[in-house]
Amino acid sequence: MSNDNNLMEKIVSLCKRRGFIFPSSEIYGGINGFWDYGPYGSRMKRAIEALWWHEMVETRDNVEGLDSTIICHPQVWKASGHLDQFSDLMTDCRDCKNRFRVDQMEDPTTCPNCGSKNMTEPREFNLMMKTFVGPVFDDEHTAYLRAETCQPIFVDFHSVRIAARQKLPFGIAQVGKAFRNEINPRNFTFRSREFTQMEMEFFCDDAEGMEWFEYWKTQRVNFYKNKLGFTEDCYRIYEHEKLAHYAKAAIDIEVQFPFGWGELEGIHHRGTWDLSRHSEFSGEDLQYMDHDNGRKVMPTVIETSVGLDRMFLAILSHAYDEDTAATAKEGMEEDVRVVLHLPALVAPVQVAVLPLSKKLSESAGNLYADLNRHFRCEFDVTGSIGKRYRRQDEIGTPYCVTLDFDTENDKAVTVRERDSMAQERIGIDNLRNYLEDAIGI
Repeated sequence: MSNDNNLMEKIVSLCKRRGFIFPSSEIYGGINGFWDYGPYGSRMKRAIEALWWHEMVETRDNVEGLDSTIICHPQVWKASGHLDQFSDLMTDCRDCKNRFRVDQMEDPTTCPNCGSKNMTEPREFNLMMKTFVGPVFDDEHTAYLRAETCQPIFVDFHSVRIAARQKLPFGIAQVGKAFRNEINPRNFTFRSREFTQMEMEFFCDDAEGMEWFEYWKTQRVNFYKNKLGFTEDCYRIYEHEKLAHYAKAAIDIEVQFPFGWGELEGIHHRGTWDLSRHSEFSGEDLQYMDHDNGRKVMPTVIETSVGLDRMFLAILSHAYDEDTAATAKEGMEEDVRVVLHLPALVAPVQVAVLPLSKKLSESAGNLYADLNRHFRCEFDVTGSIGKRYRRQDEIGTPYCVTLDFDTENDKAVTVRERDSMAQERIGIDNLRNYLEDAIGI
């Protein structure tokens, strides 16, 4: 899949055509690094988020949830180091006027766009997005859109711990928007200026830190294999050799995108750095008092952090496929079938209800209403059954349920499976159980 520009173009085209993702403010020419999720995209995005939240929070007694503000006190970002150190080196081509991140250039002395050697000296560019709070736009009222969702977790550590009556070890998870003023957004939604993060900070005693690091590493890899169906050849583990001064271990889960390998999720042993910094800058003691042994400790943090938009793109990249299928088109025996092999748990439509004829719409509509209470469903009566199957294949619907003129007599429907295109006759009374087992709910 490496560096397959054609595949990326097909994915971008499909996303626009079928209402998954399209440029923000498109009627005004769009705005670079910002993307809107359409009807199917927003469904799928919420499904991925719900699956992550279920796995990380709802199934665990030792992880709590948080939903913090996007704008924090400016000192949060001073303490975290973002205001002083969160920057990239950039350079401009004086001839073609394009701007580049130095670390993304093969040769920082040569413009990758026009080949000119007439480049400006590299200079630092802070990635924080600045705004103002209040009626006066001056330095005193400066604030920043959060660059990551984890810092409010550290700031709210005591509040969450006390409210939830948690003891070490325990975690705090959050899903939310983050903003980075990227010099050069690229590769569709892989690197954007506005994106959604899913992060969990796990607080523990330092002596247990490496044990918990290995635990969360295993948990996150198993999520991709067992819940999203990632195979061994489409992901790899990158172990950081060069670590931040406060870190003890760090790995990235990388996956293959059409443009090559890219980071999807990071699991980091951050030590006591974060809570220590916020204690220092706020004046609040964020140490944990262990009443069982009378010992006061500054918790160590194990972090899991993944971009929801990147996870969405990774799933799409590995789901996109083209094969041939029989067709009734004049002069053609076969036609190219575009299909998204999406995992059923996150597909925007899990079950499509398709009456064979419009005359069956009423009874099919009743069945749809019943199934829609348990699955993400769609009702489609427009066009031939073959065309409707193709539409559902293209948006990744794993199961199509077809009512025909025999349904009234045998109380059964035909269920078509997306990947094999195999069809099976299932009794309506058993349909929900059949679909739950097939989808893995």
